[in-house]
Amino acid sequence: MAIPLLRRLGLRDYLPTWEAMQAFTDRRDADTADELWLVEHPPVFTQGRNGDAAHLLDPGGIPVVQVDRGGQVTYHGPGQLVLYTLIDLRRRHLGVRQMVTALEQAVVGMLADFAIEAAARADAPGVYVGGRKIASLGLRVRRGASYHGLALNVNMDLAPFARINPCGLRGMAMTQTADLGGPATISAAADALLPHLARTLELGGWREVDGDRG
Repeated sequence: MAIPLLRRLGLRDYLPTWEAMQAFTDRRDADTADELWLVEHPPVFTQGRNGDAAHLLDPGGIPVVQVDRGGQVTYHGPGQLVLYTLIDLRRRHLGVRQMVTALEQAVVGMLADFAIEAAARADAPGVYVGGRKIASLGLRVRRGASYHGLALNVNMDLAPFARINPCGLRGMAMTQTADLGGPATISAAADALLPHLARTLELGGWREVDGDRG
């Protein structure tokens, strides 16, 4: 199995990055290496394919993009680490629930390195610290492969989350690593998270390449 490729894309608009994920998934074959994309997005709300518009309370001037992942509405903005996991689930013998658990446990393990006690919830995908949400998850599986992934709040303006019910959870408060003694930069958060992801997904490492996707 080919070693996964890691791409650090920097700040990229949401829509072309989503379209690039779809295109990659559509053209990949049984020999295509899995890829991990690290990215930040300008402010945007994304609404899952079965999302309830009632959870968009007051988007204001922030654009709303209807996407093809599961789940409800969430917010992306600068200072949030977004990790897109373009993984051939069939080849790795992973079900969707196993994939979600692997992503959650990678975040939980990373936060534990900074003495931040976090946990997943059986009733709502994501990672929570003391009742506040710190990471959101959403996946799409097509042709046996996943795309989309997770968003970890690092050091961002959390105010736009008040304009929505995050992931359909009314009154859900948000938190971030910088406020809890964890990483304060995207690069530090990524470097702390990736080894845990390699462990939970049994990736066997990765090879970093030019971030020319998106």
